[in-house]
Amino acid sequence: METLDNTEWDVLIVGTGLQQSLLALALSRSGKKILHIDENDYYGGAEAAFSLQEAEEWVQRVNDDASNAAFSHITIIKPEATRSDSSAPVLSFPRAYSLALSPQLIYARSSLLQYLVSSRVYRQLEFLAVGSWWVYSADEGSESSVASPNASRHGRLLKVPNGREDVFQNHDLDFKAKRALMKFLRFISEYEEQTEVWEGYRQKPFPTFLSEQFKVPDSLQDPLLALTLSPSGSDQTTTEYALPRIARHLRSIGVFGAGFGAVIPKWGGISEISQVSCRACAVGGGVYVLGKGLSPASDSAVETTENGIKLRLKDGEAVTTRWVVGGNTATAQEDSCCRSMTVVSSPLTPLFPPIAEEAPAPACAVVIFPSSSLSLDGHTEELPPVQLFVHSSDTGECPSGQSLLYASTSLSGEKGFELLQQAVDEFLSSVDVTPQPNILWSVRYQQQPSSGSESLPTGAGDQVLRFPPPSMDLAFDDSVLENVQGLWQKIAGDDGGQFLIFQDREAYDDE
Repeated sequence: METLDNTEWDVLIVGTGLQQSLLALALSRSGKKILHIDENDYYGGAEAAFSLQEAEEWVQRVNDDASNAAFSHITIIKPEATRSDSSAPVLSFPRAYSLALSPQLIYARSSLLQYLVSSRVYRQLEFLAVGSWWVYSADEGSESSVASPNASRHGRLLKVPNGREDVFQNHDLDFKAKRALMKFLRFISEYEEQTEVWEGYRQKPFPTFLSEQFKVPDSLQDPLLALTLSPSGSDQTTTEYALPRIARHLRSIGVFGAGFGAVIPKWGGISEISQVSCRACAVGGGVYVLGKGLSPASDSAVETTENGIKLRLKDGEAVTTRWVVGGNTATAQEDSCCRSMTVVSSPLTPLFPPIAEEAPAPACAVVIFPSSSLSLDGHTEELPPVQLFVHSSDTGECPSGQSLLYASTSLSGEKGFELLQQAVDEFLSSVDVTPQPNILWSVRYQQQPSSGSESLPTGAGDQVLRFPPPSMDLAFDDSVLENVQGLWQKIAGDDGGQFLIFQDREAYDDE
């Protein structure tokens, strides 16, 4: 299509973030005329994945754009290479990397995976197992199979028990601790039916609940807290928040294979799902144009016609559509988090032990730095935890022999970046590998929840639909699908069929 000027559409979708892309997938069999645009020249929005060169171009573009509310305070860090050692590891070519801006785990019982199957797009995706979970301990006496004797603070990585079998085989736990932990695991398997046990602790700190109701020792509370992926410190993580998340973790183990309960998409994280969803809509007749955005809402009044509302694009072209769908960016500072992506010169093999017999090789490990494990000069309040996702080269996100570290903390500003750097440094010093891993490249940024940054028209009534900003949860939140289904229902109406349940477009010879 040479020009969009004076064209008419049923639906105009603005932005290719996950929610918009899933809506495009849901509408791909509706027979509606869909125009899907993005002011960026890449797919994925806030969930995009970049090569090294693309990442550096993105940093320059965002830093030059004062109106971008989703990302800020972005800095690339390139350690200087020493000329004395020509054998030192170096970065590979830029396209050997695929760095995800918003990495997330997807639990096996997530509705997202079910819908990817029922919509038939799962064949274009590949998922990898999330393996071991680790908790960092600054305690000198801690034991760990991946501890380095040269750790600067004698820090250790403690493996989180992955169910009853791990508890029984853990020789570092005494009988009393094992009994308390097993009692809690039996409770969590059906906690919804035992509200009398936890109702009085609903808004109390989760460690208080563990201590008073199950006599779980302090040493086991951090591993259980780790499973919640809570962005808050232990004192701010309530029992009501923690219980469903721990239950989700444990109930997902074994669904797709022994020993693991979560997966990640290969090649580029959540952005892969966005791109596959957009492709499905394109096959259904949707038109995609990157690098083309809406003219700001303040530039012109909305013109209503009998065929819908007439809008102008930034290049002056006018389009008419019955529905406009876009997103929002959260503006509250307390919703933001600090993140970093770090390329490391080691495969960090000890972080990826076999999960279980006949289980797939893990490609992601989770490392949690609890509230009490790190400290900042001049900061007297309880620090939030730092979460690290360690991705191996099996993800296709970095070359063989290297790893990617995705770090996140809810502490914002320079203090947040200091906390991330301290966690990454302590992590690398606590893993016993030779040679010592080095940082080859890193980028840090502050991020706020965003489902789209473009300004949508006002004064057009209920024809303009907006996705709310998603949560910054490090595990995929199924409420995203509820948002998508709500907007799909409005647009598709009663004749839309079943949400994301399609028949094959062509015959497939499945096993």
